[in-house]
Amino acid sequence: MDTMSNKGKTNRRTAIILGGVVFGMLGMAYAAVPLYRIFCQVTGYGGTTGVAAAADKIVAEREIAVRFNADHAANLPWSFKPEQREVRIKVGETGLAFFAAENFGKKAITGSAVYNVTPQKAGEYFNKIQCFCFTEQTLQPGEKVDMGVSFFVDPEIINDHDLDDVKTITLSYSFYRKDDDKAAEPVSGP
Repeated sequence: MDTMSNKGKTNRRTAIILGGVVFGMLGMAYAAVPLYRIFCQVTGYGGTTGVAAAADKIVAEREIAVRFNADHAANLPWSFKPEQREVRIKVGETGLAFFAAENFGKKAITGSAVYNVTPQKAGEYFNKIQCFCFTEQTLQPGEKVDMGVSFFVDPEIINDHDLDDVKTITLSYSFYRKDDDKAAEPVSGP
């Protein structure tokens, strides 16, 4: 009888431990995306940009071309495109670009934009002051809007000689439906 009692306690303890491990793994899987996003924002890893309240007062002579790319998920009935393909700015100077979005759907749709910068090594020096990507965007049926992004390239890029070869930075956005839990493949153009 003692062996059955000990065996039952051992089984119960094993089940509790295994349940805790499964619960912990699920928690880590759920937390992985936000933690990775925070890591990328802090380090600039993966082309993630920085956010700043304002550009530095220092403007250097070095000029960089900033190109723009726009995609949207296949299940998002919007057109989404940059109003300009490229702007040239001096390092430290504030740039401004606009993107046009239009909802071709029959109901209001809320979208959220994700972004990155290439080359990835330039991400830590590319800063946004204001951006439509900071908040969700809701477009009514047939509504067309212009959405702006204000940005600058940190003058510290001049001191990073690994980036001396960077003459062009591409800022890419992909819009997704807010209610989508799964990331759909982005498509270019309308």
